[in-house]
Amino acid sequence: MSDFLVRKIPDATKAALKRKAKAAGKSMNDFVRETLVAAAKPSKEEAWAEIDRIRAKIRARVAHDLPDSTPGIREDRDTRRATSS
Repeated sequence: MSDFLVRKIPDATKAALKRKAKAAGKSMNDFVRETLVAAAKPSKEEAWAEIDRIRAKIRARVAHDLPDSTPGIREDRDTRRATSS
């Protein structure tokens, strides 16, 4: 892990973070770390864009869309249920 120093934080911002940390029952360090980790996570839009990029890369490699596996899974599940009853 790395250390991160942020300079020139307004006093009001520091006080607000301190209050929020106390209300959450956390140290200021833990609260700010968790807040930064949450802020750095990709948004849903960013995550879906990455998924679409990976899908396009796979399509380019296999030269077609991958087949939908749902019917095969359903058939396998139904067969297992029929034989276990």
